[in-house]
Amino acid sequence: MKLIEVNNRLTRRQFLDVARKLYQHHDTWVCPPDSIIEGVFDPRKNSFFTHGEAIRWILVDNNNQLLGRVAAFINRKKAFGYAQPTGGMGFFECVDNMDAAFMLFDACRNWLEPKGMEAMDGPVNFGENDNFWGLLVDGFTHPSFGMPFNLPYYEKMFSSYGFKPYFEQVTNHLSLLKPFPERFWKIADWIRQKPGYSWKHFTWVHADKFINDLKEVYDDAWQFHENFSPLEVATIRNELRQAKPFLIEEFIWFVYHNDEPVAFLVMLPDINQLLKPFNGKLNWMNKIRFSYALKMKRINRARITIMGVKPRYQGHGLESGIFWHMQQVMLKPEFKHYREVELSWVGDFNPKMQSIHQAVGADFGKRHRTFRKLFNGNLAEPQHHKQIKRPH
Repeated sequence: MKLIEVNNRLTRRQFLDVARKLYQHHDTWVCPPDSIIEGVFDPRKNSFFTHGEAIRWILVDNNNQLLGRVAAFINRKKAFGYAQPTGGMGFFECVDNMDAAFMLFDACRNWLEPKGMEAMDGPVNFGENDNFWGLLVDGFTHPSFGMPFNLPYYEKMFSSYGFKPYFEQVTNHLSLLKPFPERFWKIADWIRQKPGYSWKHFTWVHADKFINDLKEVYDDAWQFHENFSPLEVATIRNELRQAKPFLIEEFIWFVYHNDEPVAFLVMLPDINQLLKPFNGKLNWMNKIRFSYALKMKRINRARITIMGVKPRYQGHGLESGIFWHMQQVMLKPEFKHYREVELSWVGDFNPKMQSIHQAVGADFGKRHRTFRKLFNGNLAEPQHHKQIKRPH
């Protein structure tokens, strides 16, 4: 077996082809668009390169047949905020061969360790954690756009190498055909009638304002999470740009109190329902097919990718108010074909959001797990997110 660094057109194509080869007979998997994956590793498109670096490899056998792939990266804004400097690895795909998996894991460690890293998290993304984050360990059903899907034997590969569970991410599914609990709507009615509050959905005309409002709420809401770093405007712009062909303005909501942004919710149509036949290739013909399928309303599920409330407004029922407005949107004739919303994901370090999922009557869908590998067994085990001190 031989490791090859991805650094030219051929190896970039082979990096993408590894997944296509492994999942070619797996009906559940949906190939992400090649352009999305390549964008992660393009400094012109990924703002994380302004404060980090990344590398990737493919693994081939003696006949140059593809066996696997992996990437490693350092986000300098976060790497040195842990008990030990921690890098990341991700985009792991591998045949069912433990030696091959260990070669890929070793490649990441051997690149990270000389750069001062003492641990690595994986599988994670060289970007925000709403996409390509975590290993699927339970619920091997149809993945929504941006949510990782992998082969079941990967979990054994990670644990055998010495990765330890760091935190779990639960995805729940909300049926739009099932009524919400009455208590939930009573809270929504109460908060909607309180003076000073207003509710607005995203519009492209005022995109700059909404981008800045999202950043303000996010930075306030997540500031007490372990190893927090402020959200970058460039990152938000890039994700909006990628989502523009299918983004629905009324699926993104903001809450204001006396004109101050205090909460937001982002929901996107699950375009994985349309992408399956394209196998990652969004050439001009497939883009036409994609646009036609959108107009024919062939998507019947959406995914809530992120939700945030400023700490001093948490517990005020704003989430209920947001869901009330979302329900009014989903009742419109143009959206009544939607049947399900995926709530992904909520970490085991976020009991408040877990409670909201329960309150709306969502059902368990999937479980992903983020692992951490300490390079030196003598280092203290890393603190879990649950142990973070938060304000009273």
